[in-house]
Amino acid sequence: MTGLTGLIQDLSKLWARYGDSYLRGIRATLILALIATAAGCVIGFLAGVLNTIPLSASDRPVRRFFLRLIRAAIRLYVEVFRGTPMVLQAVFIYYGLPYITQNAVKFQSVWAASILIVSINTGAYMAESVRGGILSVDPGQSEGARAIGMNHYQSMTSVILPQALRNIMPQIGNNFIINVKDTSVMFIIGFPDFFAAHRAATGATYLYFPSAIIEMGGYLALTLAASFLLRRIEKRMDGDKSYELAAIDPLVMAAGTHRHPGGEK
Repeated sequence: MTGLTGLIQDLSKLWARYGDSYLRGIRATLILALIATAAGCVIGFLAGVLNTIPLSASDRPVRRFFLRLIRAAIRLYVEVFRGTPMVLQAVFIYYGLPYITQNAVKFQSVWAASILIVSINTGAYMAESVRGGILSVDPGQSEGARAIGMNHYQSMTSVILPQALRNIMPQIGNNFIINVKDTSVMFIIGFPDFFAAHRAATGATYLYFPSAIIEMGGYLALTLAASFLLRRIEKRMDGDKSYELAAIDPLVMAAGTHRHPGGEK
C-alpha cells in the first residue's frame, strides 16, 4: 500500500514494534548530550581562562615560558578538534588509540568513550567562546578590580567571569543543541543512541523513510524543548526589566539649586 495511508500504517507498525527502542535511544542521547556539554563547558572554561592570563615583558622568564607553552597547547587542541569531524575523532580515539598503544589504552565501555569524545569536542568550541566572552568584558572592569587590591584570580572569579558567563550563555545552549544532534555519529562505535535505534529498525524492516520521519520528529522535539528552556534561563539571568525611577534626586538638595521657602520668589 502506498500513499499517505500506507505511510501512516508503516509509522504505526514501526512504533508498535520499536517504540521502546526509540525511547531508550532518546534517553541515551539526552544523557550523553547533558553530561558531555557540562564536561565540555568545564574544559572550555579552564582552557579559556588559561588562555587569557595576562603576559607582560616584566614577568619572570619561567612564567613567560610556561604561559606561552600553555597557550600553544590550547591552540593546538582547539584547532585539531574544531578542524576535524567528530566521527573521525570517534574512530581515532575508540579504535585508533588501542591500535597505536597495543591495547595499553582501551575503553571498557562505549559510554565512557562517547562521553570523552563529545566532551573534548565541545570543550574545543567552548574554549574560544569563553576566551571571547572574557575579552568582551570592558577592560575597565579588571582595572577597577586591580585598583581595589584584587589579584588576577579574584578579579576573574568575582568580576570578569560572572559577566562573561552571561555573554556566552547563548553559546552554551547552542552547543547543547548541537550535541543532541551530533551524538548521532557515535553509532560508529556502537553507542545505543536515538540514531542507532533508527538504524536497527530500518535494518530489520527496510522502512527507511517512515523511520526517518520518526527520527526527525524526535530530534526536532528535543531541540525545540531545549531552545525553549534555554530562552527561559537567559530571561531569568537578565533579571527584571521593570525599574522605577526615583521621583526626587537627593543630590539636587545638595547642589544648591533649591530655594529657601522664605527667600526670593
